[in-house]
Amino acid sequence: MDIVILGSGNVAAVLGRKFKAAGHRILQVISRNASAASKLAYEWDTESSNYPSIAKPNADIYIIAVSDDAINDVIDNIKLPKKVVVHTAASVSKDILKTVTDHYGVFYPLQSLHKEDAVLPETPIFFDGSDEMTKKKLEALANSISPQHVTQANDDARSKLHVAAVFVNNFTNYLYALAENYCNKEGIDFHELLPLIEETASRIKEISPLRSQTGPATRNDEETIQKHLELLSSHPEQKKIYEFLTSSIKRFKG
Repeated sequence: MDIVILGSGNVAAVLGRKFKAAGHRILQVISRNASAASKLAYEWDTESSNYPSIAKPNADIYIIAVSDDAINDVIDNIKLPKKVVVHTAASVSKDILKTVTDHYGVFYPLQSLHKEDAVLPETPIFFDGSDEMTKKKLEALANSISPQHVTQANDDARSKLHVAAVFVNNFTNYLYALAENYCNKEGIDFHELLPLIEETASRIKEISPLRSQTGPATRNDEETIQKHLELLSSHPEQKKIYEFLTSSIKRFKG
């Protein structure tokens, strides 16, 4: 397919690379960040622009890969009747695009994407469209880059997935950051924890997270909990999170 990408951030860059690897052609990269757009255009041997209003008219699909609060700015500057136009946001309705074209939808990659990563990560795609033609075209595009992980999902389902994703990715990564900060201040090597992190992530592929939960809160081991809180006395943020999560684990029954 011939594709125009509007955006030059992490999602735009990684999706563009996946599209190129799958044999699609990027006709144009459009971004208000002219330098970033030019860099991606050079990588993909295509053209760049920082004006959405001059998007090439002959693409099969136009993908708006910008932050949620920037989608309206892009929409205000494009009109592509009869073309397939999608955005990549989980928590934004596809209907936001109804003024742009009759054929609109969502192409949501459920993954933490970083343009600097050397290896393209496995990326489940959740799509939706305003009509059957749009859905079929988006499904075909999704299957070309993620054949094992393609699902149609409406606005409500994607929003709920996004909430769950914040828990398993953003919140979990914040806990890693707190642990790393604690280790650095206490003279401990954070990398010694990596086998534990990897084992925990691997285990839940086979066992429910609730069933695999371990630790002093699960055991009601008050002696150990109090020792930990003493060790965290000079780390107020970590102590607050430890107390909250310990209490939550004790209460949570699934």
